[in-house]
Amino acid sequence: MNPAEGVRRARAEDAALLRDITREAYAKWVAPIGREPAPMRDDFEARAASGQAWLLGEEALCILEEKPDALLLDNVAVRPAAQGRGLGRQLIAFAEKEARSRGHRMLRLYTNAKMDTNIALYEGLGFRETHREDVDVGTRVWMEKELP
Repeated sequence: MNPAEGVRRARAEDAALLRDITREAYAKWVAPIGREPAPMRDDFEARAASGQAWLLGEEALCILEEKPDALLLDNVAVRPAAQGRGLGRQLIAFAEKEARSRGHRMLRLYTNAKMDTNIALYEGLGFRETHREDVDVGTRVWMEKELP
């Protein structure tokens, strides 16, 4: 499968869709974390306007931030009804391809330490933990993947 197949850059009019996908995807983490995860409070209008938001149909999204030494996968979210179909993996593969096309050899991400299933998924996809950071919203687990 081509990682870019079906992935498109979000437009300004997609902000509500981006918000809905994210809120649905992260809802299960509110109780374990004790608050809404940061992606639920993101400014999706700004993300779409800046070209950082990407959609896979109406079921999944990713947010990519350009950094000097890597591409940051700031968010990957899949609606619960669409989980288990490989959409998240397809978006991560897309992010890897996008990073390489921008001249990066590193893809980074971070997640909440309580999101253990996400950490396991990322490790299974070749990411390695680099460090943990205590922030006002909990503990972030930073991970990265070197790209060939």
